[in-house]
Amino acid sequence: MLAADEWAERERAHAERADAFTAGWRARKPRREKHAIEDFLFTYYPTRPAQLRRWHPGPGVVLAPPAGRAAAGSPDDAPDPYATRAGWRWYRETREGLTLDVDAFLADRGDTVRYLRALLAATASRPGRFGCFGLHEWAMVYRDKEAGRDHRHPLPLRLGHAGTDRVVESHPVQCSHFDAFRFFTPEAGPLNRLQPTRETQPALEQPGCLHATMDLYKWALKLTPAVPGDVVLDSFELARDVRVVDMQASPYDVSSYGLAPVAIETPEGKAQYVRHQRAFAERGAALRERLLAACDALLANADPAVSATASR
Repeated sequence: MLAADEWAERERAHAERADAFTAGWRARKPRREKHAIEDFLFTYYPTRPAQLRRWHPGPGVVLAPPAGRAAAGSPDDAPDPYATRAGWRWYRETREGLTLDVDAFLADRGDTVRYLRALLAATASRPGRFGCFGLHEWAMVYRDKEAGRDHRHPLPLRLGHAGTDRVVESHPVQCSHFDAFRFFTPEAGPLNRLQPTRETQPALEQPGCLHATMDLYKWALKLTPAVPGDVVLDSFELARDVRVVDMQASPYDVSSYGLAPVAIETPEGKAQYVRHQRAFAERGAALRERLLAACDALLANADPAVSATASR
């Protein structure tokens, strides 16, 4: 049970933190300005800033109504956050206050919860692999010039087209993440030692992969509002930090954003990339456990009849 003033303060702090994360995107959008690094978090992971700033307590928490709420109702009253939240999907009002309707959520999203729980647990059970050196981004532009294709971002290639192609051809390409592999150029796909598919994702996902770590944000969004708000924002922050390194280690010249390259074509750059990978994997492991705990809390609190229906 959270008292009204306590959850109101958590809600306020969450919205303030979310606003800081989305400030650049919100400022650029009316001007139609693009940012090759930051926009990824709002386009590939389609998120509305208003959605991100909504705080949720997660399952098993009851939000007490504000004192004297029943007496409110005049036209001059400020908006009632309790009444607003009561209208949100998957919330229900009890005698004590508002809480997540776990059974209703599982009736709608039970298959997703079970799939994500299995995927997250399988990923967590494997050792991280740290020998890919971010070549997925290079494979996405491999031989673009020869084929007359435009590359994905409006940035110059740091080593030019020929130099980029040589890096791909002189390194083993071993991407395990399907949602990166599916953007490889047709010429790069056969070079990959693995051939990931959506069906094999649970069998191949591993915690050293930068994109698997970024996807923790996607999984947190899919579990919203059944995960605490701080888990969503922590996963956004981690995805943002990973995305910066992902682009620093890419073939693109990111100096226009004030960033130095992680030159993975050199021994020093490879070592730098692996250091980042290991740090991100450690942060990702902690978040993955929190998402697993949220899934377990949902499934443990489910009504058996509803749970069986959702499973079917």
